[in-house]
Amino acid sequence: MVRRKLQLLLLLKPLDDYAVAAQSHGLPRIANPQILHHLDSRSKVHREAIRFCQNVLRRKLVDWEPILRDNVSQPIRNVDMVVTVGGDGTLLHASHFVDDSIPLLGVNSDPTQVAEVEEFGNQYDATRSTGFLCAATVDNFEQILDDILEGQLQPSELSRISICVNSAPLSAYALNDVLVAHQCPAAVSRFSFRIKRNGQSCSPAVNCRSSGLRVSTAAGSTAAMLSAGGYQMPILSRDLQYMVREPISPGAASNLMHGFLNPDQNMEVAWFGKEGVIYIDGCNVCYTVKDEDTLEISSSKAPVLKVYLPPRLLEKRVLPIRRTSDAEKLKVSRL
Repeated sequence: MVRRKLQLLLLLKPLDDYAVAAQSHGLPRIANPQILHHLDSRSKVHREAIRFCQNVLRRKLVDWEPILRDNVSQPIRNVDMVVTVGGDGTLLHASHFVDDSIPLLGVNSDPTQVAEVEEFGNQYDATRSTGFLCAATVDNFEQILDDILEGQLQPSELSRISICVNSAPLSAYALNDVLVAHQCPAAVSRFSFRIKRNGQSCSPAVNCRSSGLRVSTAAGSTAAMLSAGGYQMPILSRDLQYMVREPISPGAASNLMHGFLNPDQNMEVAWFGKEGVIYIDGCNVCYTVKDEDTLEISSSKAPVLKVYLPPRLLEKRVLPIRRTSDAEKLKVSRL
């Protein structure tokens, strides 16, 4: 029996020179030679990682095609796997174009070097790519790929977030988080939300004036949610975590400003204001909302994302959960 060649898509972070790219985004011209050296090094390391991955694929029983992530604008189909070479941003970009049938393998092309940070961290930002969801680097890419091709490694399933606006589903699913806010970050957002199960309310309506509402998956709980005071969730959790950003005079509702949604629950949000934006996984995927629009946010209507994860993320451990939020979650689940 002849073994069918697997079809792979190699999705690449753009090859732009880091220093040139920084200046093209309106940042001041860089004159510090150490910073220029750092940025030039990042460009070279990324290019070398791409060449390395391509050379590995040429030796394997696979058919593959390279494409820059910026050139992907339609759903990805007819491939067995997508290999992303870049960082978490490239993997996030790929996630917006795949369903639950195509797994992703992330290769962190430019991981942070501890010695470099220790030596230069007090002079400039010497960090590189975090690659939180990337299972591979150039050091282990071939071994991980072999394990996948031989069926010895299986992808994990990560929850995503679906959003409906006035009962119409948006085409993009969030892997990290959803932020609903005014298009001007200095403006006040006005909205209300309630938690529902099977169409029935299981929490009181909460009226908010704030800088917006963020809802994250477990994968996104280590990003903006954690920075804002939220908590890291086990990576395979099906729960969602929400937080009202900078609430103004929440009063008695203060203990409802941060909490969790079970997989069988959804959040209904009513937006009150002329100008609102739904940001999905950052600022690259956006949808506008207007006064009296109703949003439904849930994980149950979104297909999971299959990802080969780093083993460190799959370790069983107890992570801290804020006591008040945990108690509120239990209270809501019993109503």
